[in-house]
Amino acid sequence: MSVISIRLNTNEEKILKKLENHFEEDKSTLIKHSLMELYEDIIDQNEIEIFEEKEKKGKVKFIKDTEIFKYI
Repeated sequence: MSVISIRLNTNEEKILKKLENHFEEDKSTLIKHSLMELYEDIIDQNEIEIFEEKEKKGKVKFIKDTEIFKYI
């Protein structure tokens, strides 16, 4: 496990303190959680781009909600 040092300005320190109090988590956990959220955003964006490419090529099919049970 590595240790890193992060420099925060006064406003960033205030924000981090509010987050600590709100989520009842320590700074390290909050930062790790933020990293995972950012990474998930990248993965989600990639999936959206893949879907949009398929949609442009006409390879996307939508079904009505009443038809969903036919596929189970």
